[in-house]
Amino acid sequence: MNRVRLLVLNAALGPLDYSVPEGMRVEPGSVVIAPLGPRTVTGIVWDEGRLPGRAVDASKLRPIREVVPVPPLAEPLRRLIEWTADYYCAALASVARMVLSSGGALGGPTTTTEYRLTGGTPERMTPQRLAAIEALEGEQGTIRELAGIADVSEGVLRGLVNQGVIEPVTVAIDRPYPPADPDFDQPALSPDQLDVAKRLVQAVEARRFAPILLDGVTGSGKTEVYFEPIAEAVRMGRQVLVLLPEIALTENFLVRFEQRFGTPPVLWHSSLKSTERRRAWRAISEGTAQVVVGARSALFLPYAKLGLIIVDEAHEVSFKQDDGVRYNARDVSVMRGRFEDIPVVLASATPALESLHMAEIGTYELMELPSRFGGAELPDIKLVNLTEEKPPSGRWLSAPIIHGLEDRLAKGEQSLLFLNRRGYAPLTLCRNCGHRFQCPNCSAWLVEHRLSARLACHHCGLETAPPKTCPECGEGDCLVACGPGVERIADEVRDLFPEARVAVATSDTLGSPERAAEFIAQAEAKAIDVIVGTQLVTKGFHFPELTLVGVVDADLGLEGGDLRAAERTYQQVAQVAGRAGRGEKPGEVLIQTRHPDAPVIAALANGDRDAFYAAETEARRDAGAPPFGRWAAIILSSEDEKEAREAAVRLGDTRPQRDDLYILGPAPAPLALLRGRYRYRFLVNARRSANLQDTLREWLDAHDFPPGVRVGVDIDPYSFV
Repeated sequence: MNRVRLLVLNAALGPLDYSVPEGMRVEPGSVVIAPLGPRTVTGIVWDEGRLPGRAVDASKLRPIREVVPVPPLAEPLRRLIEWTADYYCAALASVARMVLSSGGALGGPTTTTEYRLTGGTPERMTPQRLAAIEALEGEQGTIRELAGIADVSEGVLRGLVNQGVIEPVTVAIDRPYPPADPDFDQPALSPDQLDVAKRLVQAVEARRFAPILLDGVTGSGKTEVYFEPIAEAVRMGRQVLVLLPEIALTENFLVRFEQRFGTPPVLWHSSLKSTERRRAWRAISEGTAQVVVGARSALFLPYAKLGLIIVDEAHEVSFKQDDGVRYNARDVSVMRGRFEDIPVVLASATPALESLHMAEIGTYELMELPSRFGGAELPDIKLVNLTEEKPPSGRWLSAPIIHGLEDRLAKGEQSLLFLNRRGYAPLTLCRNCGHRFQCPNCSAWLVEHRLSARLACHHCGLETAPPKTCPECGEGDCLVACGPGVERIADEVRDLFPEARVAVATSDTLGSPERAAEFIAQAEAKAIDVIVGTQLVTKGFHFPELTLVGVVDADLGLEGGDLRAAERTYQQVAQVAGRAGRGEKPGEVLIQTRHPDAPVIAALANGDRDAFYAAETEARRDAGAPPFGRWAAIILSSEDEKEAREAAVRLGDTRPQRDDLYILGPAPAPLALLRGRYRYRFLVNARRSANLQDTLREWLDAHDFPPGVRVGVDIDPYSFV
């Protein structure tokens, strides 16, 4: 091989041809450094004939500079990159960047210098130094990382280093991880669990592609069941990937994993330090990382000998990435399993309708756990009709929920109140002139967060202090909170029960594994009486003393015209209901609603999941929605509203005319302004037989959009804002 075509990690460049210097050995998948003008670029040697482009005359080729000392990307991973780019209408380079997501893993020293406290004290103590010392207890990292943890300048920490309060430590970045012991603590499984576990182990032993839907009610012990095929894969010397939808769930999972296997798994998520990412990436690529637990991005890591993929809480919306490469990790997991020829387990108590359909037609193998482990019973579910049981003015909890809380507090049991709305109130206005506080960058109201004393936009992240006077009329002390968020519900509980120990559980309060671990420890130690939380608490947590769940507003998820609104509402409420009565004590679920006759609410009350899914399936069939049809969204955006609108109109004028697809739009997106960009949207509904991706590419490629216009394509969209 004396010439190669590289997939470089810059989508604007396209594939580039290079010569291979004499004596340099490269192969498809090799990661290399190549010259480009006065600089260098990272590229991947690709299979001959699989990338577009004309061959360049050999005399004009520049030689590759060096081969990066990491294992070549295996053929199954290269095929996955191609499939993902093709299916989701993304650039190959953008997908490849997710594979090479740890730049530090591609070279550099194998040791680094980190810093930690020595236990000493400085000659002169300042508030910044005291804050740093308190924040860094038990921490170790680079000066930059520690400065971020302590929220002080790097100069403060360097001063502490000079005084011996912080010391340097040489760390081997690529030190091996402790091995997991598949026989460390084998659990006693129920007959149902044992049957499913044996079938999963057989799938691992067969070393064949097998998509499996593990459908088990909440509390049925799905985690303990899929630990058994993990153990078998470890015995066979194969690697395992476990995908979790939330970082906050990681800590709870780690405890259970270590109890079973004697050591923690290898972690991969956005909160890892750069040195931790390098260590994990290299161990994964070399095959020494046995079990990897991570967020959706872990799916694209270069596993050397992958033997099993498990997607826990596979129905979760957070597996869908909504920016960059807009992929669904659940579906890409199945495709990676196909390319690697290994089993893929999708585990859920409330599977996605698409997954149930695939099981019904025999594409997925269905394995069921129909009852809770250890004889625990599913909770008793009751509806609270808010048109009849109205809370007092300015309150949001009905009498049945208040009585339920009172009863649990008297018994020393725990309660959970669920409202999928962060902050104190979703809308803040002036009581004098009615001015509404809106985000300047988005078509969204600013949400009041009293815990942090900020007004925040949940779309662009903007935060600002609440003004002392109304910016419209100048009136002071005039702000009024409209509607409830979890913080407001927590305040209501404190007002009703001053002795209750209340914890707010959201992505704001449990934004890191450490915070999640602290919350779990407090709940398990019975240091919390009432948990008030968002969708973060609907999954993964197991508190035996939690016997009451109150759903504050079951109708909230049905608003907004989301095509999957009913399914998502059912999943969230069913999951949060499943937190009740997981121990020996019976559980009760009270669902507040103004629409008790709505099909999804009635199905929840009756515990009739099958009837709900059957009705939802027929509605989807009639609408040509997934899994019977396909959806795609096209978003055009610009900082100039006129430019975005005109580009959308021009694109709409050339829409393809086909019998197997229907195009709606252009129209302003529901969030017409997002992060300072004006947005127009097309929604495409296609039959299953339509060549959707090629049609969209041909349509878009025929246009030259202005430099200020961005075009995004979302195949199988989950968000319609």
